[in-house]
Amino acid sequence: MLILGIESSCDETAASVVEDCTKLRSSVIASQAMEHMQYGGVVPELASRRHCENIYAVVQQALDEAGVTIEQLDGIAVTHTPGLIGALLVGVNFAKGLAFAAGKPLIPVHHITGILRRIT
Repeated sequence: MLILGIESSCDETAASVVEDCTKLRSSVIASQAMEHMQYGGVVPELASRRHCENIYAVVQQALDEAGVTIEQLDGIAVTHTPGLIGALLVGVNFAKGLAFAAGKPLIPVHHITGILRRIT
C-alpha cells in the first residue's frame, strides 16, 4: 500500500510517500522559517501564499524520490486540522483535487492526534 501525505498546517509545505505504513519512501519539506523570522513569527497570509507557490513542486519531488506515479498510489492523506486556516486550505484543496482527478481516496489527518479517517 502506498500513501502520499501532504502537510501545510503552518509554515512548511511537506509531502511524503509511505509504503505499508512502515517504510518512508520519500520526505520533502519546503520551509518558510527564515522568511517569517524577520517578522518575529509566522505571518498567516504570507504562509498561505508560499504554500500555493510550493505545493506542486514539493508533491512532485516526493513522488519522484519515491519512484512512484499517482496511478500507483492507494490513497492521498492530508492534514485537515489544526493549523492556520489559509495554509490548511491550500493543502486540503490541492489534495482533494489530486484525489478526485486520480480517483483515489482522500484521507484527512488531524496532525496532532494522528487520527486517520477515510472518506470514500
